[in-house]
Amino acid sequence: MLQSLYIKNYALIDRLSIDFNSGFNIITGETGAGKSILLGALGLILGQRADLSVLRDKSKKCTVEGSFEVKNYQLTDFFAANELDYDDQTILRREITPSGKSRAFINDTPVNLKTIRELALRLIDIHSQHQNLELGNRQFQLNLVDLVAQNQSVLKSYQQAFRVYTQTHNEYTELLEKAEQAKKDLDYYQFQFNQLDEAKLKPEEQEELEAEQNRLEHAEDIKLTFGQLADDLEGDEAGLLTRLKEHVNRLGKMADYFDQAGELNQRLESCYIELQDLAGESQSIAERIEHDPARVELVAERLDLIYSLQQKFHADSVAGLIEIREDLDQKIGQVASYDETLTQLEVQLAKEEAVLNKAANELTESRMAVTDKFQQAVVSMLQKLGMANAVFQLSFAKTNQRGMTGGDEVRFLFNANKNAEAQEISKIASGGEMSRLMLALKSLITDSKALPTIIFDEIDTGISGEIAVKMGDILKSISARMQVINITHLPQIAAKGDHHYQVYKFDEEEQTFTSIRKLEEHERVDELAQMLSGDRHSDTARETARELLE
Repeated sequence: MLQSLYIKNYALIDRLSIDFNSGFNIITGETGAGKSILLGALGLILGQRADLSVLRDKSKKCTVEGSFEVKNYQLTDFFAANELDYDDQTILRREITPSGKSRAFINDTPVNLKTIRELALRLIDIHSQHQNLELGNRQFQLNLVDLVAQNQSVLKSYQQAFRVYTQTHNEYTELLEKAEQAKKDLDYYQFQFNQLDEAKLKPEEQEELEAEQNRLEHAEDIKLTFGQLADDLEGDEAGLLTRLKEHVNRLGKMADYFDQAGELNQRLESCYIELQDLAGESQSIAERIEHDPARVELVAERLDLIYSLQQKFHADSVAGLIEIREDLDQKIGQVASYDETLTQLEVQLAKEEAVLNKAANELTESRMAVTDKFQQAVVSMLQKLGMANAVFQLSFAKTNQRGMTGGDEVRFLFNANKNAEAQEISKIASGGEMSRLMLALKSLITDSKALPTIIFDEIDTGISGEIAVKMGDILKSISARMQVINITHLPQIAAKGDHHYQVYKFDEEEQTFTSIRKLEEHERVDELAQMLSGDRHSDTARETARELLE
């Protein structure tokens, strides 16, 4: 339960600290006194977003801290899962700095808003007036049915099956689109592949062909040049090698009596050998090179094919064309593999759909199983609240498409008039009827939802008199199972409280502040008298207040 609340520098609140108790806690105060401000501050530690507008003094940080008794609510797993220190006395704190930075803490450990919100939802439920409007929302209605059915484990199993099925279905749909597109492109891919495959391309082919083309185009020059070189070197008696050989022989003979001639002989003989090799190689080249018009044409045609393919496929090399061919081959192969994979996914989808259908049916059954209990409990509560002819029904239908909450659609049908046909709540219920309906539903779900604290923010809107007394009795009975904090303007309800708090404004140094204090017994008489007649000093009102308290 909520044990204490500390607020600093929030809206009209400078600083306040208030302790709450178990049982039925009442909060009253004049209109505009700041009850909504108190709830707004509490909302911060429940994970609601905030901005700099909440700071009373823009130069100081805002702090809201709530202390909760949690030992009876099986929260140790939550703390362990989020790596938080568990304590029976758990403190939730929220800070808003002047720079606009928001910080959240659980037992002094920094956490994100999502974490503090998840914990808060397991500690406290705030019923505000806008929830009465949500009563006509079908998703809200379905959530209430699930709470009463206590089918969280069934819903969790369904949601797991739904996620698995949805993931596989999305994968199947995506693959099917790819397969259909691939089949449309298959002929084009095959045509392109055939062009490249029939070309029988080789990685280094282009460079080799371009070099050969250069040789063929200059064959006559090459043959003439190397032939002339061979003749000049190895010509008959006038050839360079013949004359050089004579000089080698002379120097060889001279080496016997002139040392320097021997050295020059060795060098000259080396030149002779090298030139002899050069002459032989030149002769070989001259004999091997022939002008071949047919080969010239063949090489040119092959290069033209390569160049045209490069231009068509936007490649700058034969290696690039080969890579494109392999990619096309892979795409063509994928078309066949798509069918096989799609068949496998169809089998998998069928299995997962069967699991999903089973989980959906179990979820539907668990919801419909509480129909009679739900209807009877709400009608019984409405009768206690003065609606003797009230009719309340649950109407189930299947949705066109399943979602995370299943394939069920529920409608709350209601009518307060005798022998009248039940209709959707949003179309027929008045404000006062909405308040009583919501209280009946809240009373029902508090038996199903293990929450430490529930806060009612003026749930008594639109009612008065004897009905208010009965509503107070119901709120009082709920407080036997959980801590109830009720903000009210009705003295009939306020008098039922075990503890009474007053929200009030006061002026100090030309500034207005909001605060809250717990009332003593005699102060409760004054407050109730004020609520009854507007005059806390009226003897009649004070006497009536005492009677209400008794």
